[in-house]
Amino acid sequence: MKNIFKFLSISALLFLLTSCTESHTLPFEVEKPSSIADQEIINAYSDLKSYVDRQLNPSFKLGAGITLTDYTSKSVMYRLVNSNFDEVTMGYEMKHGAVVQADGTLKLDNIQDLLETAAAADVSVFGHTLCWHANQNAAYLKKLIAPDVLSSTGPGWDLVTENDFETTNSANFQVNSGLTVSYTAVGQGSNGSGKALKLTNESVRTNEWDAQLYVKFSPGVKVGEKYKLTLDVRADVTASSPTQAQLNPGGYRHWDFFGAVPYTTTWAPYVKEITVTEQMVDCNTIAFNLGKTASSFYYDNLKIERYNATGSVQTLEKTPEQKKVIIGEALDSWISGMLTVCAPYVKAWDVVNEPMDDANPYELKTGVGKTNIAGDEFYWQDYLGKDYAVEAFRLARKYGNSTDKLFVNDYNLEYNIDKCKGLIQYVNYIESKGQVVDGIGTQMHINIHSDKDKIETMFQLLAATGKLIKVSELDVAAGLSPTAFDLQLQADMYKFIVDKYMQYIPVNQRYGITVWGITDSPASSSWLPGQNQGIFNQVFTRKPSYASFAEGLKSL
Repeated sequence: MKNIFKFLSISALLFLLTSCTESHTLPFEVEKPSSIADQEIINAYSDLKSYVDRQLNPSFKLGAGITLTDYTSKSVMYRLVNSNFDEVTMGYEMKHGAVVQADGTLKLDNIQDLLETAAAADVSVFGHTLCWHANQNAAYLKKLIAPDVLSSTGPGWDLVTENDFETTNSANFQVNSGLTVSYTAVGQGSNGSGKALKLTNESVRTNEWDAQLYVKFSPGVKVGEKYKLTLDVRADVTASSPTQAQLNPGGYRHWDFFGAVPYTTTWAPYVKEITVTEQMVDCNTIAFNLGKTASSFYYDNLKIERYNATGSVQTLEKTPEQKKVIIGEALDSWISGMLTVCAPYVKAWDVVNEPMDDANPYELKTGVGKTNIAGDEFYWQDYLGKDYAVEAFRLARKYGNSTDKLFVNDYNLEYNIDKCKGLIQYVNYIESKGQVVDGIGTQMHINIHSDKDKIETMFQLLAATGKLIKVSELDVAAGLSPTAFDLQLQADMYKFIVDKYMQYIPVNQRYGITVWGITDSPASSSWLPGQNQGIFNQVFTRKPSYASFAEGLKSL
């Protein structure tokens, strides 16, 4: 019986195996996991650029922000970009810091390689960027304007103290209660450069020493020494201020120290050399007596020097005018060198990048008074003044193609509406000086919770300029470890941006949209580490944001 059962069992098994080879279907279906089904829907979308209606938007460019080596090495990113995008923008490699060498020469071989590689793939290159404060070869530029070494032997003047009043550092001066201390705006210092100290005496005092500026130095003077005071001064009215020699602490010592300083309503230098007398000995402070005149008094480029008959290393600080010329020549060299190589290929540029200050959005950024300046920061505007962008546009027109589209580009315009308005004002200023700004770029590094009302307001303001409008650096951060709901919010935001761009920006003003977040950044990245901002994940799988972005492009 046992053997019969065994035989039947084997026979039954063989029957079942045989039946599986027949073309009968099972009486039930296995449901496909929703994640797979959803991904298949996303993967069914065509390449992104195929969704742009070229008849309605003949000039629209769908751009991608990438690194040069990712493209020129013809990696996966190269193929992905060529399939989906019309244009590429380099994140770093076309900037001053990457190109200008320590001796001022320009290294352009890798850029030439990029341009030729992109041209062969029928992909345009957007020039980013010609004049910016970050990613600069600041060491080279600062070396150009460093003080000149006059000699290391022979007699000369040794610097005791100086203050150009570009910061609020008051270590070497103080005032008494009769004066109100403030600083001018940038560009209102001597020769229209930088800041100046502003001291206001509201009313005529009983004694002229009731309103005093004290300039301190060390060590105290000795009999027979020679000292020189140099400064630039002006006032709101014509005036004069005697100077006293003082001990600090200790007070008044001698009535006349460095003469009486004359003030007119325009900037003028004041230079006074003295030989120390017994009445001045040990004094370490000059007191400027301002109490007899109700006015505002302005001081810039103050310097006290002591004559050294035995000799020392002598240096000479370049004047603001000299620095302006030198930095202007450096800007000319940089822009002419870049455009000579790029002009045959590059037809659009960010000429000026991120000009507006975040805290004072109607004013230009400045490095003056900034204590944490990075090693690659250099503020061209601090040397060339408010017209630095005017000059940059002039040079771009001079060395580029006559039909190039030239942009001003900035960030947080959708976050800070005043900054958007401030940028528009500055664009108007550039044009009032005779240059043409073709377009405005808005960097949109946003997240899934960004204020949509402000985004709409920004697009409306930009559209009203009549300029070409470019969303220059679009990514939408979904955050660390995003949920499926977060990823859907991200997808919705990508589509929202395209929809509102189309709604508010007229067809003839649509330069294009550049996606900065093509792939998610790893946790080790310097850019939005782990923030899952892309339309592809790190292994180049399309995300829901890819599909929603494509849907938005359909409506262009």
